[in-house]
Amino acid sequence: MNAIPVLNLFTQPQCSSFDANDWNILAQHWYPVARTQDVSEQPQQVQLLDVKMALYKTESGKIHLVRDICPHRGVPLTKGWVKGEEIICPYHGLHYNGEGKCVKIPAQPELTQISDRFSLTKFPVVEKYGLIWTSLFNRDVSKANFPDLDTWDSEEHQSILPPFVDIAGSSGRQLEGFIDVAHFAWVHNQSFADRENPKVQKYSTVRTDYGLHTEYVSDVSNYPHGLQHLAPDDFLWKRTFDVYPPFSAILTIDFPENGLLKILNACCPVSHNKTRLFVPLTRNFDTTGDLQAVYDFNAQIFAEDQDMVESQKPEELPLDISMEAHFEADRSSTTYRRILAEWGLSKRYTV
Repeated sequence: MNAIPVLNLFTQPQCSSFDANDWNILAQHWYPVARTQDVSEQPQQVQLLDVKMALYKTESGKIHLVRDICPHRGVPLTKGWVKGEEIICPYHGLHYNGEGKCVKIPAQPELTQISDRFSLTKFPVVEKYGLIWTSLFNRDVSKANFPDLDTWDSEEHQSILPPFVDIAGSSGRQLEGFIDVAHFAWVHNQSFADRENPKVQKYSTVRTDYGLHTEYVSDVSNYPHGLQHLAPDDFLWKRTFDVYPPFSAILTIDFPENGLLKILNACCPVSHNKTRLFVPLTRNFDTTGDLQAVYDFNAQIFAEDQDMVESQKPEELPLDISMEAHFEADRSSTTYRRILAEWGLSKRYTV
């Protein structure tokens, strides 16, 4: 995949800890910033690549995402409110319409031609898999490398959206951990895996037009320990990873009796060492089961991973392959690192 040409709509925030070149490359891509169900008429702040944004919906239900700053005197718009189809700055009452244009300055009510300098910086909004996706620089949705969770709207599959997870670690480290099959026995032994069964069978990884594709087959059951009796003794578990760089991946797990579980691991790189993780998932079995049990198991898995990600050093993902040692089971992660390096991201570190 080739990087998208940069559109310099604004510059990297001064507070940002990203390498400037990395920031400009990452700002071209699309990321989830919130769950659709959490958006309301009360503006809320979300953050992507150190850029603070105001997310809100208007009375008609239309969702908007703008830079969280009033161009008049720099007050956060999230301190303001929505009235009808407009967002109002709390400092001087300036009204901004859905296009981000200032349409009213209360201190000068007779002013009808308001300068474009009062316009807000707007970001595109795409709703997919129960999430709000956006990009800082890329306005062309056709060029977005969205993950393909093709079962989300299927009548045969139940769609589930657990709460997001905030991680004090980099998105690159988190995503790499998600596609790492060698850590199951050691990190997830309390949830589903077994330290007495740590061997990783050889598997294949291939590059694709969207990123990379890995198929891994083993006898490690994906049922929680309390439900391991449901796994047939001779069943082999196939796990398929589809990675959509920079920071999204889908894990497809084949269950007994043609069961299918798909998990989307979608990172929002809030900052260089802070990630908000969204995990939409679908399944075609146990569709009337207890959702809280799904939330709890999901939270346990990612809490186990979180402890590792937050303690890794260096915090950033080293793209220079020689910086860390690797064994054969690391083929997915080394391929992922090479893709990011080829984009032009720092060979020593990325987010």
